[in-house]
Order: sequence, then C-alpha cells, then structure tokens
Amino acid sequence: LLSSQPRYEYHWADGTNIKKPIKCSAPKYIDYLMTWVQDQLDDETLFPSKIGVPFPKNFMSVAKTILKRLFRVYAHIYHQHFDPVIQLQEEAHLNTSFKHFIFFVQEFNLIDRRELAPLQELIEKLTSKDR
Repeated sequence: LLSSQPRYEYHWADGTNIKKPIKCSAPKYIDYLMTWVQDQLDDETLFPSKIGVPFPKNFMSVAKTILKRLFRVYAHIYHQHFDPVIQLQEEAHLNTSFKHFIFFVQEFNLIDRRELAPLQELIEKLTSKDR
C-alpha cells in the first residue's frame, strides 16, 4: 500500500477507469499515477500545446490534483524508503527536488495544507529562512 506514515494510507481512483478508490500496492499506485498524469499532460483539451488555445476552466483543479498526488509519492519515499536513499548517498538530490516542488506548490497555493501534513516537519525544516 502507498503510505507515508502509519496513519496515512492512499487509495487509487482516476474517476474514469477506476471510479471507486481501491487499495493497491505502492508500485501499482505509482504506476497508475504516472500513467494517469501522462494521460492528463497528453490531453490537448486540458494542456493545449498550440499558441492561442486557451486552457480549460477546470485547469487549476486538474493541476492541483496532479500535484497533490505527486506529493504522495514524495511522502511515501521519505517515510518508507529513506534508509536506502541515504545508503545510496542520494538524500541531497531528493531533498533538493522536494524543496523545489514545495516552493512551487506553496508559491501558487496548489496543495491544501492538510494534504502536506505527512511531511510538515520536513517542509518546515527545508523551507525555513534560517537554513
């Protein structure tokens, strides 16, 4: 199961093929997620690639959902796989990637604070001005 801490568990639903949220393994959730995100990005009605074609009215809602779900992958990695990240000496890369992600979503208010709760302590540490 995709989880970040024992009290956070995420279920998959894409609203099209899987309408009712299902429990699935973390690899399966991530596979569903990445496929779904790619499908959203490839959808010209959601992410128009031609100059002058307007974005749809629900663009912000779609973007927020994509980012909220991608955050869950970060949360899972930090809570379930951080030891191997350290063993590979890749924690600086993960932290930098996550920090950029968080600054972006905070700047444009793209993820609700409640959704960020699983990594709130890390977020505060990485984004504090004292660093």
